[in-house]
Amino acid sequence: MSYSRKSYAVWEITLNCNLACQHCGSRAGHARNAELTTSEALDLVRQMSDIGITEVTIIGGEAFMRPDWLEIAQVISQAGMVCSMTTGGFGISLDMARRMKDAGISAVSISVDGLEGTHDRLRGRVGSWASCFRTMGHFREVGLFFGCNTQINRYSAPELPLVYEKILEAGAKAWQIQLTVPMGNAVDNSAMLLQPYELLDLYPMLAEIAKKAKNDGLSLQPGNNIGYYGPYERLLRGRGDAWGFWQGCAAGLSTLGIEADGAIKGCPSLPTNAYTGGNVRDRTLREIVENSAELRFNIGADTDRLWGFCETCEFAKLCRGGCTWTSHVFFDRRGNNPYCHHRALTQASRGIRERVVLKTKAPGLPFDNGMFEMVAEPTSTELNSDDPLAFSSDRIQWPTNWHQEEVMTNS
Repeated sequence: MSYSRKSYAVWEITLNCNLACQHCGSRAGHARNAELTTSEALDLVRQMSDIGITEVTIIGGEAFMRPDWLEIAQVISQAGMVCSMTTGGFGISLDMARRMKDAGISAVSISVDGLEGTHDRLRGRVGSWASCFRTMGHFREVGLFFGCNTQINRYSAPELPLVYEKILEAGAKAWQIQLTVPMGNAVDNSAMLLQPYELLDLYPMLAEIAKKAKNDGLSLQPGNNIGYYGPYERLLRGRGDAWGFWQGCAAGLSTLGIEADGAIKGCPSLPTNAYTGGNVRDRTLREIVENSAELRFNIGADTDRLWGFCETCEFAKLCRGGCTWTSHVFFDRRGNNPYCHHRALTQASRGIRERVVLKTKAPGLPFDNGMFEMVAEPTSTELNSDDPLAFSSDRIQWPTNWHQEEVMTNS
């Protein structure tokens, strides 16, 4: 039987980067050893087209740090696949923006991780916030569609409503949001991670942003670790559609991840060691996709691998433990997801508060993870009042005009 894959590929074309993000899962900064040559990369484009890939997002590191990146983008587009890009936006000139559009890049997502001070701190470079907003201006000038993406953690979460206002004003048409998880550099800086019980204050805020985005015509796009069967699920994931809810991890089903040295995973975010199905230098892409167990763990998946809260959840058969990446990097195994709104609500109704505590550090490699312990305690237990990063609803920074609009709407 012939094999056909209609899917989306995210391709890290280099690990070289001009930023030093505290939450970077791939620990980007320097190129990998033996990254694919130009000829190998162009052959991989052909192989992706042959197996039915319809869209390729090129990423890094920082994709434009690779000298042949525009040639790769152009060949992707010429092969009939949509070529998009995710970037930190630091150092993209107006001329580069024009060349990106001419090469066939159809859409770009720019990382914005807070207001200026927070963004520059997390991205490890003063001026990176101002640069990415200049980049948005360049894209607007040349007519290149762009959106933004934001990591949600204890630094950025209080500022999200104000960030929304900034990217809307800049002309972004879409905004992808994702919870920061403990992979790579984020393990080393784990104090930034939201605690599971803090989701109870996060999601009402996200719901307000989603309502505002719907009215403003900005497409709010939740990442794979956002939500799960709470009261705002359809609002966040489906923009009100009755069928807009999480329906399980798509790694290896509709998604493919490619590392700069040719390693193939079912999802670009998954840990390299545990989920690499092969390398295109050793086997064809089709052979890897068709035959590697590491890419097929979601095919015919059931609930046997679930444990902890997820094993007992009423949504287990549909959800299958939520985002594989998220659960694995917390506990070094998939099947028990601490970042679940339904879970936080259920535990709170039982008088339980859950926290994650780092027990084993990560070894310091790209896409690595450590090991966390889940602590379940009575909600009456006193929290550490000296934690300067603790997130709660009273820390949220709301634009003043939002409240004025709410009064007008209710009057």
